Amino acid sequence: MIEFSVSLSSIEDVRQFVNAASYCPCEVDVCSGRYVIDAKSIMGLFSLDLSKPVRVEVHGTDEEGNQFRQSVAAFETQNKP
Repeated sequence: MIEFSVSLSSIEDVRQFVNAASYCPCEVDVCSGRYVIDAKSIMGLFSLDLSKPVRVEVHGTDEEGNQFRQSVAAFETQNKP
């Protein structure tokens, strides 16, 4: 499992993030507090408080996880998950 934090500050950021997650062959979760949302669900992401960075968990091989992480690198924050 690969973990990192992202900041999604606009509707377009969320759309691009969900699009990238949808093409990822593995499971991707977004965690905020005690909530865990499927990253492929745009409605699910909008139910979270996106004013703060959220944690992303990629459940798959390291290669798949690293490819997804590279595809959303523009949103990654320097905060530890």
